[in-house]
Amino acid sequence: MSQPADKLKTDIPDIMVSADSRHIPIDSVGIKGIRHPVVVSDRAGREQHTVALFDMYVGLPHNFKGTHMSRFVEILNNHEYEITVESFKKMIVEMSELLSAEAGHIEMQFPYFVNKAAPVTGVRSLMDYDVSFIGELRKGAPSTLVKVVVPVTTLCPCSKKISDFGAHNQRSHVTVCVRTREFVWIEELIDYVEGVASCQLYGLLKRPDEKYVTEHAYENPKFVEDMVRDVAVLFNKDDRIAAYTVESENFESIHNHSAYAKLTRDKDAEPAN
Repeated sequence: MSQPADKLKTDIPDIMVSADSRHIPIDSVGIKGIRHPVVVSDRAGREQHTVALFDMYVGLPHNFKGTHMSRFVEILNNHEYEITVESFKKMIVEMSELLSAEAGHIEMQFPYFVNKAAPVTGVRSLMDYDVSFIGELRKGAPSTLVKVVVPVTTLCPCSKKISDFGAHNQRSHVTVCVRTREFVWIEELIDYVEGVASCQLYGLLKRPDEKYVTEHAYENPKFVEDMVRDVAVLFNKDDRIAAYTVESENFESIHNHSAYAKLTRDKDAEPAN
């Protein structure tokens, strides 16, 4: 016969709340790599039901021996299948309050799909993107970031300039991480990146589409430096975006290494004009 929950708590000692004599605080302690269903609304008005990978941490004061790992899982399960963008923002505060922590971090990473039409034939297919929501709590102030990895094609300007014909190109990953003042669709961030690339990628292409993307990339050569600067120009013009980091990595087709560039700006930290 099972015993009441309150009696079990009374009878079993809680080692985690015992004092620690080393007086060393821990920056982050929690769970990593737990999967949980989530629901994300897209710009087309649909709900995408997907599975996210969660990392959940809190800061541990110097006088506590440990944290209650089970409570991280409880927070996820309390939301059942309805973890949305709105509820995610509340989870960071809920987690910190439940674990009596002054600092906390939640990150959920999930695949996000956009139904795209090929550029010439219009044939439609799904294109997937890696998206992360990142929640932080520092000194009682919560903040939320959105990160999107956008795969694109880039064609080397130098190769085009020095070659009698042809130019080498490669698949590139452009990663944008933004803090916003107002709501911004994930698709809008994707559009910003794909709009400045040599060419965007598609899940399905027919021969007329393949001809188009090959020629379009050739007419729009881009270095990694061009990519981060061009995206930054667009983010600078968008007042909804308060801060951003843009990274571009080219998986080089003629080298066994990548080309890389990174650019960061916090508009809110800059003096007013």
